[in-house]
Amino acid sequence: MTTKKIFLRDEEEALNFYGEHDENLKLLEKNFSAKIMARGTELSITGEEEEVNRVVKVVEDLRSISQKGYPISSYDFYWTIKMIKDNKMMDNVTEAIPVPSKKKIIRPRSMGQKIYLDAMRENDIVLCIGPAGTGKTYLAVAMAIHYLREKRFSRIILTRPVVEAGEKLGFLPGDLQEKVDPYLRPLYDALQDMIEIDRFQNLLTRGIIEIAPLAYMRGRTLNDSFVILDEAQNTSPDQMKMLLTRLGADSKAVVTGDITQIDIPREKVSGLVQAQSVLKDIPGIKFVYLTESDVVRHRLVRQIIKAYENHRNNEEKTG
Repeated sequence: MTTKKIFLRDEEEALNFYGEHDENLKLLEKNFSAKIMARGTELSITGEEEEVNRVVKVVEDLRSISQKGYPISSYDFYWTIKMIKDNKMMDNVTEAIPVPSKKKIIRPRSMGQKIYLDAMRENDIVLCIGPAGTGKTYLAVAMAIHYLREKRFSRIILTRPVVEAGEKLGFLPGDLQEKVDPYLRPLYDALQDMIEIDRFQNLLTRGIIEIAPLAYMRGRTLNDSFVILDEAQNTSPDQMKMLLTRLGADSKAVVTGDITQIDIPREKVSGLVQAQSVLKDIPGIKFVYLTESDVVRHRLVRQIIKAYENHRNNEEKTG
């Protein structure tokens, strides 16, 4: 048996780290066969050496975040524990993306997400393909906000194709903007999770952040911009070409989509699907593929995605 002690800086850090009613410590004990005792700012971990060392890794990783003044949640504990149990630990601290809202940071929670963030840092055009819940749009928005704050780009442009699903735009109430806003709502949600609402509205008013349907991009040249094309599986090949050829000087584009959830008619080719063969050999364009192992939503989401994937595969075999 081995015992290791960790001394937290002060009571404030201890409260942040332990969680309400020690929920974070309970999560640690649930996932590792080690006994964890907390006395004030002293944390004592006892058990088999290998298990103790794994708990220490979790604590040290999350402490490095806590010491920067960011709150630690059970969600942070869950994903850090998962990474260590899967033997896929990474330097999350250096990979962290600070965002202005709620004094929070955004970190990669899987190796796939780390590869995605690295690709956005190193390439002018990145196409990220993967299922729902893998952080494709969220991480792209976080990176865009980070670069805007660092003055790497002067504006952020977020766009989506407007694809009708069951309702015709002409029959929806309101003017054109009110008709298309529901299609763009996920982009607003991601931004509002990272920027305080007053600041967000100010950036929209000044045109520093622009959220618009893909059709509004035609004929423009997007200079000094971080451009995000979301739901790209619902673009046509012409729309994909149009967007990518809008890039002007000192701009970056991130294209995201899930090719298992295509809403355009079956007889039409998806621009994102076609792009995989058309653009694959161009230097400076990077494709990143995320899988169900990168899903970071509710823990059941990964299992749901896997179940549907298995169902689809079985249908293809029997069909």
